[in-house]
Amino acid sequence: MLRSFYSRHLYVRIWLAVVAGVVILTLMANWIVREAAEAERERLAPVPRNVVVLDAQDKQIGTGTALRVPGQGLEFDVTLGDGKAVTLRVAPRERPAGGGGFAPWRTPFGLGWMIALVGVAVALGVYPIVRRITQRLESLQRGVQRWGEGDLSVRVTEEGQDEVADLSKRFNASAERIEKLVRSHKSLLANASHELRSPLTRIRMGLELMGDRPSPSAREEISRNIGELDQLIDEILLASRLDASEADMGTIEAVDLTGLAAEECAQVNAELDLAEGTDNANLTVPGVSRLLRRAIRNLLENARRYGAGEIAVELGSANGYSTVRVNDRGPGVPPALRERIFEPFYRLPGASERNGGVGLGLALVKSIAERHGGTVRCEDRPGGGASFVIRLPTAARAH
Repeated sequence: MLRSFYSRHLYVRIWLAVVAGVVILTLMANWIVREAAEAERERLAPVPRNVVVLDAQDKQIGTGTALRVPGQGLEFDVTLGDGKAVTLRVAPRERPAGGGGFAPWRTPFGLGWMIALVGVAVALGVYPIVRRITQRLESLQRGVQRWGEGDLSVRVTEEGQDEVADLSKRFNASAERIEKLVRSHKSLLANASHELRSPLTRIRMGLELMGDRPSPSAREEISRNIGELDQLIDEILLASRLDASEADMGTIEAVDLTGLAAEECAQVNAELDLAEGTDNANLTVPGVSRLLRRAIRNLLENARRYGAGEIAVELGSANGYSTVRVNDRGPGVPPALRERIFEPFYRLPGASERNGGVGLGLALVKSIAERHGGTVRCEDRPGGGASFVIRLPTAARAH
């Protein structure tokens, strides 16, 4: 637990490094003080010295010893030639006013040099630790700078488990998301300009061929192209809003998938069934009604456009999820292309603009499902055809 706490928090490591440096410096300073004090005590310790007493003719008349008594000065114990013992005391020397209260410590290089050497040793020991920590910050700084200069593909190294590593992971995730969003918008703009050009060209040609008295067929063709253009603009705007996750899509409410699917099925004369064992109470999901309606409508429109004849919708629920399955009897979708068909403006090989649609319908279905916490997939229908399945969390699971 302590190891995990240490590895995940950068400030703990920096703090411990500083504390360790202070502790080392304190211990070394304490050792120096003790050694200096011991040397001073040894210097001031009372050591007896021999004393000789001479008379005026320099003749020895006695011998003795001299001792330095701390705080009392010198003391001489002398025995004269006649056996008489004499003690002589000399008062300690007065220290000058303003002078130091103690003798300077004696160390091999002096106290100042010793502390300086200890400081250098601590600085050299702490530097690799601090440098290791700050190198990752510098790497993150360089990555952010390159990204800010326009290189959206840049990523920083994710190393460790502390705050710097978490920041690197968040930066990489944000950079990837923004790069994907910018790429999506560029693709949307490029494809939209192409798709918009087609109906506009047809309208322009129709106007040129109409003459003074337009025929009913020309009017109908122009009206159809205008409707297609209006639908395309609406789908482009909706796709752009769905790409921006912060955009408000509307009020979240409990949506009854049974009623929603029944209304849409009636518009295209599709069959509506409930999977075996499905309870209507489990077919209520939290979401935006108009978006879920749009997703079901797009799947039904796709089945009508590319399917052959019968269209069926099956509702089911299991494990806290509701499913909407739209089945058709068309040629189906090759397994290798079942993911690509949900990309914006993608059409299956052989599909033409005359079939209708611009390749945004299924992309919108995917975006709507994901914004509701669900998924959409394409699979084979038993007996031939394609089956598109939307899977959404129910209201009970969402709570």
